[in-house]
Amino acid sequence: MTDRKQLPPTFLPTSANPPVEWRIEPGFVDYATALSVMEERAAAIRNDGARELVWLVEHPPLYTAGSSADSKDLIEPERFPVYDAGRGGEYTYHGPGQRVAYLMLDLKRRKEDVRAFVAALETWIISSLAHFNVTGERREDRVGVWVTRPDKPRLPDGSPAEDKIAAIGIRLRRWVSLHGISVNVEPDLSHFGGIVPCGISGYGVTSLVDLGLPVTMTDYDIALKAAFEEVFGPAAPL
Repeated sequence: MTDRKQLPPTFLPTSANPPVEWRIEPGFVDYATALSVMEERAAAIRNDGARELVWLVEHPPLYTAGSSADSKDLIEPERFPVYDAGRGGEYTYHGPGQRVAYLMLDLKRRKEDVRAFVAALETWIISSLAHFNVTGERREDRVGVWVTRPDKPRLPDGSPAEDKIAAIGIRLRRWVSLHGISVNVEPDLSHFGGIVPCGISGYGVTSLVDLGLPVTMTDYDIALKAAFEEVFGPAAPL
């Protein structure tokens, strides 16, 4: 099977397509509301030819459980509300200071290839981090984006320490995507301690600010939009 890093770095429409709508939601968005909005837009894209959407939000502190979530990975079930996300993957945390980008993209307009889509999402995140001189990396055995930490003690096997800076979790409904990515700009990293993030133990979690970069959410949003257009094509102005 081809490594994700060897898949094409772009996921462009195969024919004329209106610029993707780009929406930044002010304040915190209730998770149940987010699920409802995504479902409605995905249905409109498939049934009515609605424009694709990237929706940037922040949530209040909460945990989400994907379809592969193992209950033993929910270490502190009473700490924050826990939601059934209806996406692939395991437990994740969302909260203030974390940029969540929900993508409602029509893969029929692009490519009906889930692995290529995930690889494009990783490329998007990696490219956005590069705007701040952060080297994000993919791992074939772990979905998400990782940062090597030479400043931390090595792992038990002698390999360099790695921290996760971004997570990916998607669902497809009739080839329209729901859910998307979450990137740690300046969340409270202690909040991740209530779960085993994505079911992966032995690694840490980091953020742009934790890496010593005074990046604001607005700063990151600008980089995220520029990187999106490199990978997925034009997005409409705000």
